[in-house]
Amino acid sequence: FRLALIQLHVSAVKSDNLQQACGLVREASAKGAKVVALPECFNSPYGTQYFKEYAEKIPGESTQKLSEVAKECSIYLIGGSIPEEDGGKLYNTCTVFGPDGAMLAKYRKVHLFDINIPGKIQFKESETLSAGNSFSVFDTPYCKVGLGICYDIRFAEMAQIYGQKGCQLLIYPGAFNLTTGPAHWELLQRGRAVDNQVYVATVSPARDEKASYVAWGHSTVVNPWGEVIAKAGAEETVIYTDIDLQKLAEIRQQIPILSQKRCDLYGIEMKK
Repeated sequence: FRLALIQLHVSAVKSDNLQQACGLVREASAKGAKVVALPECFNSPYGTQYFKEYAEKIPGESTQKLSEVAKECSIYLIGGSIPEEDGGKLYNTCTVFGPDGAMLAKYRKVHLFDINIPGKIQFKESETLSAGNSFSVFDTPYCKVGLGICYDIRFAEMAQIYGQKGCQLLIYPGAFNLTTGPAHWELLQRGRAVDNQVYVATVSPARDEKASYVAWGHSTVVNPWGEVIAKAGAEETVIYTDIDLQKLAEIRQQIPILSQKRCDLYGIEMKK
């Protein structure tokens, strides 16, 4: 099946972001994409100072637009993420809509991005955001898909649990920056893909040098052999790749790590 990743240029005007995102979703569908993904924080600039101002309930304006365009195009749409307000708390939340416009999944970022690299970058999502407490998997006619957001990709255990749940594709809307992007963006994706023999897709906003937080871009798809099979540059674009589940099955057969794990010696489990 064909997967499209939309590397969106995110502006300060929410209505413009929604309009542009939906236009590019339609374009991707017209080119044969059956599963389409948007970037992290696609409706709002990324930054702790913006989350409260742009936050919405779910359902709300942004998710309604996603539902409508998924139905119109008859696709599976991974809605990147948006700042969500619920019960006085804010979350970094990804929603997924099916070809009938119904919401199939809602995932709140589990690992909040709190880092401090002296002289390079300091960021603390936990100043305004609360962490989610659950995994999120959804079914398509093609395969099971597991969801994470950005910083979640650094936690190998999470990807392994998704693998144990039968996921063959992991999608991480994410906005790495100019420090962590060149160092770890591709490396982490290839690691998660090889470790679990799955496809891994990451969807970044396009780079905006004038933004307070400058995203790395380079939305990417990695196959279960660890090869990069599609990659964007820094600009706004849509990239496409065909996900070959037969290739995935062959790799798992040739190197059967999933059946060779020593579960008598070690294990990773989901607690709730």
